[in-house]
Amino acid sequence: MNPAAAPLPGSLADIWVYLAATPLLGLTLTLLVYHGAFLLYQRSGFNPLANPVAIAVLVLATLLWATGTPYATYFEGAQFVHFLLGPATVALSVPLFEQLARLKRLWLPLLGGLVVGTLAATVTAIGLGWALGASKATLASLAPKSVTSPVAMGIAEKIGGIPSLTAVLVAATGITGAVCARFLFDALRIHDPIVRGFALGTAAHGIGTARAFQVSEEMGAFAGLAMGLSALFSAVALPLVAGLLLRWI
Repeated sequence: MNPAAAPLPGSLADIWVYLAATPLLGLTLTLLVYHGAFLLYQRSGFNPLANPVAIAVLVLATLLWATGTPYATYFEGAQFVHFLLGPATVALSVPLFEQLARLKRLWLPLLGGLVVGTLAATVTAIGLGWALGASKATLASLAPKSVTSPVAMGIAEKIGGIPSLTAVLVAATGITGAVCARFLFDALRIHDPIVRGFALGTAAHGIGTARAFQVSEEMGAFAGLAMGLSALFSAVALPLVAGLLLRWI
Protein backbone atom coordinates (compact mmCIF):
# COMPACT_ATOMS: atom_id res chain seq x y z
CA MET A 1 0.00 0.00 0.00
CA ASN A 2 1.24 3.47 -0.89
CA PRO A 3 2.04 5.32 2.38
CA ALA A 4 0.86 8.58 0.84
CA ALA A 5 -2.58 7.06 0.33
CA ALA A 6 -2.90 5.80 3.88
CA PRO A 7 -5.65 7.54 5.85
CA LEU A 8 -4.42 10.03 8.39
CA PRO A 9 -5.57 9.50 11.98
CA GLY A 10 -8.22 12.01 12.96
CA SER A 11 -8.26 11.67 16.75
CA LEU A 12 -6.16 10.42 19.64
CA ALA A 13 -8.02 7.10 19.57
CA ASP A 14 -7.32 6.74 15.85
CA ILE A 15 -3.66 7.58 16.42
CA TRP A 16 -3.39 4.87 19.09
CA VAL A 17 -5.04 2.27 16.85
CA TYR A 18 -2.76 3.26 13.98
CA LEU A 19 0.42 3.04 16.05
CA ALA A 20 -0.62 -0.15 17.81
CA ALA A 21 -0.67 -1.95 14.47
CA THR A 22 2.89 -0.93 13.57
CA PRO A 23 6.38 -1.16 15.10
CA LEU A 24 6.17 2.60 15.61
CA LEU A 25 4.27 1.96 18.84
CA GLY A 26 7.24 0.98 20.98
CA LEU A 27 9.57 3.58 19.53
CA THR A 28 7.04 6.41 19.83
CA LEU A 29 6.04 5.50 23.37
CA THR A 30 9.63 5.09 24.55
CA LEU A 31 10.79 8.44 23.17
CA LEU A 32 7.76 10.43 24.32
CA VAL A 33 7.61 8.92 27.80
CA TYR A 34 11.33 9.26 28.42
CA HIS A 35 11.29 12.85 27.15
CA GLY A 36 8.49 13.68 29.56
CA ALA A 37 10.29 11.93 32.42
CA PHE A 38 13.50 13.82 31.67
CA LEU A 39 11.65 17.16 31.67
CA LEU A 40 10.28 16.27 35.09
CA TYR A 41 13.79 15.34 36.17
CA GLN A 42 15.07 18.76 35.03
CA ARG A 43 12.28 20.60 36.84
CA SER A 44 13.15 18.76 40.03
CA GLY A 45 16.68 20.19 39.86
CA PHE A 46 18.05 16.77 38.82
CA ASN A 47 16.96 15.21 42.08
CA PRO A 48 18.02 11.54 42.01
CA LEU A 49 14.62 10.53 43.39
CA ALA A 50 13.09 11.74 40.10
CA ASN A 51 15.24 9.38 38.04
CA PRO A 52 13.89 9.50 34.47
CA VAL A 53 14.56 5.81 33.79
CA ALA A 54 12.52 4.74 36.82
CA ILE A 55 9.67 7.08 35.91
CA ALA A 56 9.70 6.00 32.25
CA VAL A 57 9.62 2.31 33.18
CA LEU A 58 6.65 2.81 35.50
CA VAL A 59 4.71 4.88 32.96
CA LEU A 60 5.41 2.47 30.08
CA ALA A 61 4.48 -0.57 32.14
CA THR A 62 1.24 1.12 33.21
CA LEU A 63 0.38 2.07 29.63
CA LEU A 64 1.01 -1.43 28.30
CA TRP A 65 -1.04 -2.96 31.10
CA ALA A 66 -3.93 -0.47 30.74
CA THR A 67 -4.16 -0.92 26.97
CA GLY A 68 -3.55 -4.67 26.94
CA THR A 69 -0.62 -4.24 24.57
CA PRO A 70 1.62 -7.35 24.43
CA TYR A 71 5.24 -6.71 25.32
CA ALA A 72 6.33 -8.36 22.06
CA THR A 73 4.34 -5.77 20.09
CA TYR A 74 5.89 -2.94 22.09
CA PHE A 75 9.41 -4.29 21.62
CA GLU A 76 9.07 -4.45 17.83
CA GLY A 77 9.61 -0.71 17.86
CA ALA A 78 11.61 -0.35 21.08
CA GLN A 79 14.30 -2.66 19.69
CA PHE A 80 15.59 0.27 17.62
CA VAL A 81 16.49 2.06 20.87
CA HIS A 82 17.86 -1.22 22.25
CA PHE A 83 20.14 -1.53 19.21
CA LEU A 84 21.71 1.86 20.00
CA LEU A 85 22.99 0.58 23.35
CA GLY A 86 25.97 -0.98 21.55
CA PRO A 87 27.21 2.20 19.82
CA ALA A 88 26.46 4.22 22.96
CA THR A 89 28.62 1.88 25.05
CA VAL A 90 31.49 2.11 22.57
CA ALA A 91 31.18 5.91 22.61
CA LEU A 92 32.01 5.88 26.33
CA SER A 93 35.66 5.39 25.33
CA VAL A 94 35.84 8.98 24.04
CA PRO A 95 35.62 10.78 27.43
CA LEU A 96 37.72 8.02 28.98
CA PHE A 97 40.54 8.70 26.50
CA GLU A 98 40.70 12.25 27.85
CA GLN A 99 41.36 10.78 31.31
CA LEU A 100 44.16 8.51 30.07
CA ALA A 101 46.89 10.16 32.18
CA ARG A 102 44.93 9.63 35.39
CA LEU A 103 44.02 6.11 34.36
CA LYS A 104 47.69 5.17 33.96
CA ARG A 105 48.39 6.49 37.45
CA LEU A 106 45.41 4.85 39.15
CA TRP A 107 45.10 1.53 37.33
CA LEU A 108 46.14 -0.65 40.29
CA PRO A 109 43.68 0.71 42.92
CA LEU A 110 40.95 0.80 40.28
CA LEU A 111 41.57 -2.83 39.39
CA GLY A 112 41.47 -3.80 43.06
CA GLY A 113 38.23 -1.90 43.55
CA LEU A 114 36.73 -3.57 40.50
CA VAL A 115 37.50 -7.11 41.70
CA VAL A 116 36.34 -6.48 45.27
CA GLY A 117 33.23 -4.57 44.21
CA THR A 118 32.10 -7.12 41.63
CA LEU A 119 32.63 -10.11 43.90
CA ALA A 120 31.02 -8.33 46.87
CA ALA A 121 27.91 -7.59 44.80
CA THR A 122 27.60 -11.27 43.88
CA VAL A 123 28.32 -12.72 47.33
CA THR A 124 26.00 -10.33 49.17
CA ALA A 125 23.18 -10.87 46.66
CA ILE A 126 23.39 -14.66 46.96
CA GLY A 127 23.81 -14.47 50.75
CA LEU A 128 20.84 -12.19 51.26
CA GLY A 129 18.64 -14.23 48.93
CA TRP A 130 19.64 -17.45 50.70
CA ALA A 131 18.86 -15.91 54.12
CA LEU A 132 15.39 -14.97 52.85
CA GLY A 133 14.74 -18.48 51.56
CA ALA A 134 15.03 -17.89 47.80
CA SER A 135 15.24 -20.89 45.48
CA LYS A 136 18.50 -21.78 43.77
CA ALA A 137 17.14 -20.54 40.43
CA THR A 138 16.36 -17.18 42.02
CA LEU A 139 19.79 -17.03 43.66
CA ALA A 140 21.43 -17.73 40.30
CA SER A 141 19.32 -14.95 38.79
CA LEU A 142 20.41 -12.56 41.55
CA ALA A 143 24.14 -13.27 41.25
CA PRO A 144 24.90 -11.03 38.22
CA LYS A 145 22.46 -8.21 39.14
CA SER A 146 25.17 -5.53 39.04
CA VAL A 147 26.37 -6.43 35.53
CA THR A 148 25.02 -4.84 32.35
CA SER A 149 21.92 -6.68 31.08
CA PRO A 150 23.19 -8.67 28.04
CA VAL A 151 26.14 -10.10 29.97
CA ALA A 152 24.10 -10.63 33.14
CA MET A 153 21.44 -12.61 31.29
CA GLY A 154 24.07 -14.82 29.69
CA ILE A 155 25.71 -15.50 33.06
CA ALA A 156 22.36 -16.28 34.68
CA GLU A 157 21.48 -18.76 31.97
CA LYS A 158 24.85 -20.49 32.31
CA ILE A 159 24.59 -20.97 36.10
CA GLY A 160 20.94 -22.07 36.13
CA GLY A 161 19.18 -18.76 36.60
CA ILE A 162 16.20 -17.23 34.83
CA PRO A 163 17.42 -14.63 32.29
CA SER A 164 14.15 -12.67 32.24
CA LEU A 165 14.20 -12.38 36.04
CA THR A 166 17.83 -11.30 35.90
CA ALA A 167 16.93 -8.54 33.42
CA VAL A 168 14.37 -7.15 35.88
CA LEU A 169 16.82 -7.38 38.78
CA VAL A 170 19.54 -5.64 36.75
CA ALA A 171 17.20 -2.76 35.92
CA ALA A 172 16.10 -2.48 39.55
CA THR A 173 19.73 -2.48 40.72
CA GLY A 174 20.69 0.25 38.27
CA ILE A 175 17.76 2.47 39.20
CA THR A 176 18.38 1.97 42.92
CA GLY A 177 22.06 2.81 42.50
CA ALA A 178 21.35 5.93 40.47
CA VAL A 179 18.80 7.13 43.04
CA CYS A 180 20.73 6.35 46.23
CA ALA A 181 24.39 6.82 45.23
CA ARG A 182 24.68 10.55 45.94
CA PHE A 183 23.20 10.24 49.42
CA LEU A 184 25.41 7.25 50.22
CA PHE A 185 28.58 8.92 48.94
CA ASP A 186 27.82 12.07 50.91
CA ALA A 187 27.12 10.06 54.07
CA LEU A 188 30.45 8.27 53.67
CA ARG A 189 32.20 11.57 52.84
CA ILE A 190 33.40 10.29 49.48
CA HIS A 191 33.80 13.34 47.24
CA ASP A 192 36.40 12.31 44.65
CA PRO A 193 34.56 12.13 41.28
CA ILE A 194 36.83 9.29 40.11
CA VAL A 195 35.96 7.14 43.11
CA ARG A 196 32.29 8.04 42.87
CA GLY A 197 32.11 7.28 39.18
CA PHE A 198 34.02 4.01 39.34
CA ALA A 199 31.95 2.75 42.27
CA LEU A 200 28.70 3.71 40.55
CA GLY A 201 29.67 2.01 37.29
CA THR A 202 30.69 -1.16 39.14
CA ALA A 203 27.53 -1.40 41.23
CA ALA A 204 24.88 0.10 38.94
CA HIS A 205 26.12 -0.59 35.35
CA GLY A 206 24.62 1.50 32.52
CA ILE A 207 21.92 3.34 34.46
CA GLY A 208 24.46 4.35 37.09
CA THR A 209 26.86 5.44 34.35
CA ALA A 210 24.18 7.64 32.78
CA ARG A 211 23.62 9.25 36.18
CA ALA A 212 27.39 9.78 36.58
CA PHE A 213 27.58 11.63 33.24
CA GLN A 214 24.83 13.97 34.43
CA VAL A 215 27.11 14.97 37.32
CA SER A 216 30.33 15.43 35.35
CA GLU A 217 32.16 14.05 32.33
CA GLU A 218 35.05 12.95 34.55
CA MET A 219 32.76 10.95 36.82
CA GLY A 220 30.96 9.48 33.82
CA ALA A 221 34.19 8.44 32.12
CA PHE A 222 35.29 6.33 35.08
CA ALA A 223 31.79 4.94 35.55
CA GLY A 224 31.84 3.80 31.92
CA LEU A 225 35.24 2.20 32.42
CA ALA A 226 33.98 0.35 35.50
CA MET A 227 30.86 -0.84 33.70
CA GLY A 228 32.87 -2.30 30.81
CA LEU A 229 35.56 -3.92 32.95
CA SER A 230 32.96 -5.28 35.35
CA ALA A 231 31.14 -6.98 32.48
CA LEU A 232 34.39 -8.49 31.20
CA PHE A 233 35.53 -9.68 34.63
CA SER A 234 32.07 -10.98 35.52
CA ALA A 235 31.77 -13.01 32.34
CA VAL A 236 34.89 -14.92 33.37
CA ALA A 237 34.73 -15.00 37.17
CA LEU A 238 31.06 -15.01 38.17
CA PRO A 239 30.12 -18.40 36.71
CA LEU A 240 32.92 -19.91 38.80
CA VAL A 241 32.26 -17.96 42.01
CA ALA A 242 28.46 -18.17 41.84
CA GLY A 243 28.65 -21.84 40.87
CA LEU A 244 30.75 -22.65 43.93
CA LEU A 245 28.46 -20.69 46.26
CA LEU A 246 25.31 -22.29 44.84
CA ARG A 247 26.75 -25.78 45.25
CA TRP A 248 27.77 -24.99 48.82
CA ILE A 249 24.38 -23.54 49.86
